[in-house]
Amino acid sequence: MKKKILVSYLFTKFDNEESINIFKKNYLKFSSGYDHDLLICFKMLDEKKIEYIKKNLDDLNFISFVDYVLKNDYDFGSYKRIAEKYPDRDIFFLNSHSYPVCNDWLNKLMKFKDEITLIGTSASNESLIDSLVLKKKYKILSYFIKKFIYSKYFNKFPNPHIRTSSFLIHSQIFLDFMADKKTNTKLDVWKLESGIGSLTNYFKDNNYNVYVVNSDGNKFEQKDWKLSETYNYYEKSKLIISDKHTRKYDVLDENDKLISRRKVW
Repeated sequence: MKKKILVSYLFTKFDNEESINIFKKNYLKFSSGYDHDLLICFKMLDEKKIEYIKKNLDDLNFISFVDYVLKNDYDFGSYKRIAEKYPDRDIFFLNSHSYPVCNDWLNKLMKFKDEITLIGTSASNESLIDSLVLKKKYKILSYFIKKFIYSKYFNKFPNPHIRTSSFLIHSQIFLDFMADKKTNTKLDVWKLESGIGSLTNYFKDNNYNVYVVNSDGNKFEQKDWKLSETYNYYEKSKLIISDKHTRKYDVLDENDKLISRRKVW
């Protein structure tokens, strides 16, 4: 008998408690439409803090996963340990700033899921190499140094990749991908999301399926990711999961939205 999918939400010592409260509110508000287990991962928090937070989660039925690793190895480090604990599950990973914004959010994703499929709720063509040009805070010398360093790890635009604020994957394939990966620095985890050896490219190199699914319940292959209308695309009205970067786009003026769309697509 196939085990339930695991919906995994991450909360760390670096996060504001409001994040987990908003996740809880939206998780209860919007029906998932698909039977699952909810897991909440508490990272780098002491027991007293965890118990305090749990008191506000009494109306949630969830598995508590306490990540005792003291060094910050970012979201991917915790995701790997969760996958090691549950090596035979499909897992929908959500970071601490992500939450559902439509009904049947999980059902819409699971329609297209099999063991060799990566499903994201949004994607991007952005390259960190090219994005440096738009960051005015970098001085000329600093820019060229960073561009030289980044060019070893990232493709130039277009650099298609699933955004890893929320993604659905089988735990064993995730562990296979993470087997030789480092999560010591921010650059390490940027490489996992959008580098030459990214999670997306791992799936493509192995001829596995990679889709984006939107709130209409439609799947999109790479050539049509932009048309899913889930990330930095006009009014961005077809999201399944909201995250901090999709919300940043919401509040931009029209000129800044145009700049953002050019950077992403």
